[in-house]
Amino acid sequence: MNAISRKFVTFANVTTSLTTKSMKTVFAIILLILISVPKAFSQSSDFSFTVKGTVTDSVTNSGEPYATVRVTPLGNDQEPVKMFLTGSNGSFKEKMKGSGDFTLTVSSTGRKSITRQFSVDADDATIDFGTLPMSDAANELGEVEVVMMKPLITSDLDKIEYNVEDDPDSKTNTVLEMLRKVPLVTVDGEDNIKVNGSSSFKVYVNGKPNTMMSNKPTEVLRSMPANTIKRIEVITNPGAKYDAEGVGGILNIVTMGQGMEGYTASLFANVSNTSVNGGVYGMTQIGKLTVSVDYDYYRSDKPANTGTETQTMTGGDLSSSANTLSQTQTKRIWNSHSGTFEASYEIDSLNLVSASFNVWTDKADANSSGSIFATSPVDGSNLYNYSIAGLTNSSSPSFVGGFDYQRLFKVKDRMLTFSYRVSSLHDKLDYSNDYIDKEASEGWTSFVDRLVNLQAKTDNKSVEHTLQIDYITPIGKLHTVEGGAKYIIRRYKANSDRYLLSGESGSDYVFDTDNSSHYRHNNDIIAGYLAYKLKLDRWSGKVGLRYEHTIQDVEYLLGDGDDFHKELDDIVPSASVGYKLSDTKRLNLAYSMRISRPGITYLNPYLNDTNPMNITQGNPELDTQKAHTLALGFNSFTNKLSLNLMLIGSMTNNSIENYTSLVNDATIAGLENPTGKSVLYTTYKNIGRGRVASLNCYFNWNITSNTRFYVSSYGSYQYFSDGQGLRNDGFHVFAYAGLQQNLPKDWRISASYYQQTTSPTLQGESTPFMGYNINVSKELFKKRLKLNFYASSIFNEYYTYKTKTVSTNFIKQTDVRSHAMRFGLSINYRIGELKASVKKAERTINNDDVKSGGNGNSEK
Repeated sequence: MNAISRKFVTFANVTTSLTTKSMKTVFAIILLILISVPKAFSQSSDFSFTVKGTVTDSVTNSGEPYATVRVTPLGNDQEPVKMFLTGSNGSFKEKMKGSGDFTLTVSSTGRKSITRQFSVDADDATIDFGTLPMSDAANELGEVEVVMMKPLITSDLDKIEYNVEDDPDSKTNTVLEMLRKVPLVTVDGEDNIKVNGSSSFKVYVNGKPNTMMSNKPTEVLRSMPANTIKRIEVITNPGAKYDAEGVGGILNIVTMGQGMEGYTASLFANVSNTSVNGGVYGMTQIGKLTVSVDYDYYRSDKPANTGTETQTMTGGDLSSSANTLSQTQTKRIWNSHSGTFEASYEIDSLNLVSASFNVWTDKADANSSGSIFATSPVDGSNLYNYSIAGLTNSSSPSFVGGFDYQRLFKVKDRMLTFSYRVSSLHDKLDYSNDYIDKEASEGWTSFVDRLVNLQAKTDNKSVEHTLQIDYITPIGKLHTVEGGAKYIIRRYKANSDRYLLSGESGSDYVFDTDNSSHYRHNNDIIAGYLAYKLKLDRWSGKVGLRYEHTIQDVEYLLGDGDDFHKELDDIVPSASVGYKLSDTKRLNLAYSMRISRPGITYLNPYLNDTNPMNITQGNPELDTQKAHTLALGFNSFTNKLSLNLMLIGSMTNNSIENYTSLVNDATIAGLENPTGKSVLYTTYKNIGRGRVASLNCYFNWNITSNTRFYVSSYGSYQYFSDGQGLRNDGFHVFAYAGLQQNLPKDWRISASYYQQTTSPTLQGESTPFMGYNINVSKELFKKRLKLNFYASSIFNEYYTYKTKTVSTNFIKQTDVRSHAMRFGLSINYRIGELKASVKKAERTINNDDVKSGGNGNSEK
């Protein structure tokens, strides 16, 4: 009973015993009460008090972070006086107002609640609860039922996100394996990655381009454990703020360093029949400075691949041609080390400085052996044969560093960002080929005599500096305007040297000047963009325009090539509109234009004739590739069912394609000692005309709170032409289906199956393939320790990946037999709580522009 009520009760008791002779006394008492009531009310309202204490684990005595604390009036737990959370060490100290009797309740998921009663009857009181031990609610967990599962897929106007962190398979898989589940992404049997059916895409990490990722996505993503990844974003419609490069789109990999709170360290180790890898991640915070570090090691030692290649001549001068059969075996060991450092300093609530550095080193050693047999396409007689033994050593150390300054304003969502980024990549490749047991029939002796033991060294260096400024501001409640400028400075040094065994000494190698190449490639890009966004009720839309001016200078210091200077101007529009059908359904329509500039691998004119029947060479005259895309998307997400559909049409008129033709080797400029025989010559040209219509579908069904079924599929019709007489078309389908089941006592099992049909190319097709995975995991010690057993293709030790190239006068079929069976055990252990974060600028540098060599992936 409070002070006011007690005074009124006293007043009632007194008045019943009074007589009319005591009225003076009554009036005196009434006057006293009237004076006391406002005073008592004032005292009750103005009382302030503090509650403090520390919530700990009853077993370990460590602090219980971020538990919920409620202070309510006694007998009324529906209207709390105050609610707050404990700190990272489990302590709390809060000040509030009131007086009387109260209840303090402490709760945390999976833990028994703590209840304490207390009274406040004096101003500035401090209620110290001391240590409050909290234990597991073991007797209550059996009654808890999960009624909602987090959606793995979410979408926006310009991107689709796959929440890797919420997928149990991420505890065992690599990032490359998780990519098979991501909408719009396909990974074939040789681990070649395509985004929206295109191998021309860029890879970012936390919104920033990574040089090694973009040049060797297969190798790098194969070595990254998925449990270090928070989500993967497929940016299908990069707006004006993004560089115009990357026809297929952008893969942005967001690591666990974002969105976490507190101090933490985690350890990871994995052992399988083909590889070992491990790493450590740690984060700490000192005042306004937050720092995180990460180190990863990966070693791959798979059984040797075996390859068979057959070339059959069907036309032309058959008397100067040869049908060949090549059989090779390659054993490769690959090691990599990578480290990341990130830091942020929050000067105040409006100013943030952040920096990040990433270092990657890798080293691969391979040895190969093979035999080549050639027969006449006229009568089947033996023309020549020889054996070859090769050794290869390669390394690709890289460095990426960046600095961002972000300035916020009192106007909500207004932001100014200055960014600087520097990156470097050093690709080194040393290889040697020894030709053994050479035999040739009459007329082919000079052809085989060209096969001289050789050594080659490739040394390519690139350095890139980027400066960028971005500004975004709202205009009223409905409009947003953003703009920015960017300057990129790229410097490439490409050196390819070849040494031939001296015919005089038979043991010394001499420099082959005619077939070596040194050149410098300077590439400067000046860009600016402007975009406008409108959000009105259920509608949202965005339009943007980007201008890029490219300056290219190529200077040859050695080798066959002419210096050239080229300037390009590209105006790149983009537009998107979205309509919210309901709270769970959305419709999007987007148009974008994308370009691809050729990289060093495409431009380098180095002539590779280690196999005299298959000669390859880059083309320094390549131009920028342009593509137009129109996409219509539908998204529906509920607790039970999630559906994402995207219909995409794209058109390209000058795509960069590797083109193989049968030519007389005397017509190949720079080829030493031509023989006049017909050989296959492969180079790159802007000849591709492509039309692709595709339907992408992701379906997720939460059958129960513990059971999830999902399907990610991609189907397309593809048409290719060289604009002359060469054309090819066909359908292509990729599907990935899986089932995940949570079991009692923190056990989990998941299984998946994926398959791809034949995929057409300009001059042929690639083989279909299939695979399957199974994962079993167990969590221990309050889910801090996770054990995972995984296996894939356990009944198919090897798979054969086939490609076919067809022209008017030859057919080339390549079969590569690779090791497919994989099984292993991974261990994850977490120390501390993942609750602090290295803050990062919301806008930063994104260099998504150079098209990589080949299919954009590294050699396997």
